[in-house]
Amino acid sequence: MTGDNRPLAVFDLDNTLAGTAHREHFLRRRPRDWDAFFAAAPDDPPLGEGVALCRSAAEECQVVYLTGRPERCRRATLDWLAEHGLPEGPLHMRRNRDFRPARVTKVEILRRLGADREVRMLVDDDELVCAAAEEAGFAVVRARWALPSGELREAQEREGRT
Repeated sequence: MTGDNRPLAVFDLDNTLAGTAHREHFLRRRPRDWDAFFAAAPDDPPLGEGVALCRSAAEECQVVYLTGRPERCRRATLDWLAEHGLPEGPLHMRRNRDFRPARVTKVEILRRLGADREVRMLVDDDELVCAAAEEAGFAVVRARWALPSGELREAQEREGRT
């Protein structure tokens, strides 16, 4: 089986593979300090359950990363994935000025990915993203191993920032 034909396992980053608790204080400020929030992402600790699931999925699937992080964070995100030994795979990020809710942008990308490949699963911590993906017909694994963050959830839904 070639890598080009394998089903896709799609993984979110924040609070799925990477712990964001240490930088969420930047979101409690008014106005929120988005530059500092994203600048601190390289220091995210890996989340063991998510990393193990990602590595396991890579045995049968091509891993794809789907994040609400803005495109300007690409280099730091790729470096973080490599530093923590995560499988190589395409990284889909939010365009820098795209502030639509994550549940909209991520399902849009899932549909595009699923047009010619089986999407075996989406792994994400955002309940609204998970519900929208399921409604669109995708299999979902809810990443419930990180502490839920009200600030991050509000930012994802209302401000379309991550």
